[in-house]
Amino acid sequence: MKAMLLAAGRGERLRPITDSLPKPLVRIGGRPLIAWHLARLAQAGVREVVINLSWLGEKVRAALGDGREFGVRISWSEEGPVPLETGGGILKALPLLVPGPFLVVSADIWTDIDFAGIRIPDQSQAHLVLIPNPPHHPRGDFGLEEGLVVDRENDRLTYANVGIYRAELFDGFSARRFPLLTVLRRGIASRAVSGEIHRGEWCDVGTPERLGDLEKRLQSSVR
Repeated sequence: MKAMLLAAGRGERLRPITDSLPKPLVRIGGRPLIAWHLARLAQAGVREVVINLSWLGEKVRAALGDGREFGVRISWSEEGPVPLETGGGILKALPLLVPGPFLVVSADIWTDIDFAGIRIPDQSQAHLVLIPNPPHHPRGDFGLEEGLVVDRENDRLTYANVGIYRAELFDGFSARRFPLLTVLRRGIASRAVSGEIHRGEWCDVGTPERLGDLEKRLQSSVR
């Protein structure tokens, strides 16, 4: 299975750090955030990784090279100066990801999710990893009923920004900027999106405060 790391965003909430440093290269526990993902993907047996680029993309490319240092081979999906958002970015990269289902991970999270342990059912167009709602996102995103992701207002979980997708989920969408949520809502309405719950480590490194808290947790865990 191939994997895609979403790395094109501007990282507005992490400014001024991200004014000169792309968010995937922000250092956590002594190495860039995206390097944690590459290491875990290699451990999971993933050898081909696609990374999309926009904001300060040349710095990401220069830092990671061809991926050999991390045990993977990196292909690049260039989006130009204006990122295509999550949905548009995946759609543009599809030729590099197919055939077969592919794993998508946002480069701005930190987690101990076992990528090798995620499986997409044959009948699903997408399979999402969900987590208990973190303090900064108390309402969550989706519900989960008997293994199917559902759209409801109560008793919801948060999408962990980790999932396995099939290309047919994007059928009918054209090349433009659009969020992944647009695609997912259509799939959910068709009962084509399955899910599972991860109850381990997970952090959206979205603000300087959460970045600092995660760094402290990692430092204390290795003492």
